[in-house]
Amino acid sequence: MKPREIVLSTTPTPEEIAQLRLGDIVYLNGLMYTAREGVYMRALEAKANIPMELPSESATNFHCSPAATIREDGSFDMGAVTATASFRFAKWLPEWMAKTGARLIIGKGGMSSKDYKEYFVPNGAVYLSTVGYGTGALLGRGVENVEAVHWNEELGLAQAMWVIRCKRMGPFIVASDLKGRCLFERENERISQNLEQVYAGTKPAVLKRFGETDDRSDELIG
Repeated sequence: MKPREIVLSTTPTPEEIAQLRLGDIVYLNGLMYTAREGVYMRALEAKANIPMELPSESATNFHCSPAATIREDGSFDMGAVTATASFRFAKWLPEWMAKTGARLIIGKGGMSSKDYKEYFVPNGAVYLSTVGYGTGALLGRGVENVEAVHWNEELGLAQAMWVIRCKRMGPFIVASDLKGRCLFERENERISQNLEQVYAGTKPAVLKRFGETDDRSDELIG
């Protein structure tokens, strides 16, 4: 079945978030901001004032390192926007979402259903994942304008808080929902159910090399 395509504001209502289903394809319109460990530590641990009105300006936090520069005249040049792995920032997310009202967290790779249930569900938030690798240039097409960059002198361009106006930026895939279910775990379970059928009739491992196993649910991928 073809996945649904949904165009969503970066300041979505609770009702709009509630209607998202695992596997939906989402495109975003509005303001989003980048925030990762540098921003989290500065805002949450060092207690610096966040230089945006959140969540009224944006409820969408993108874990990414934009391929961007600041020109001598103060204008911006942004090409690709490459997502980073979100699990590295999980410990800051509950406080960040509670403090900023972030409802859409975007990144690469996702987290576990345990993280979604403990961190996201209490804050009414969901996780959107980039689709595949090498999509930075594709997502960059959705950047309509760079509105501002904050804390670049303190944190550097990669860790700074970039404020991006986007128009139909995507595609992103809904990787968690308001019940804390995880798309990737669901699909892995479906694949595992068919493993015995896939390997039916194959001979057991002979050489017993490291990583070889007769238990098809306990394979080692190097």
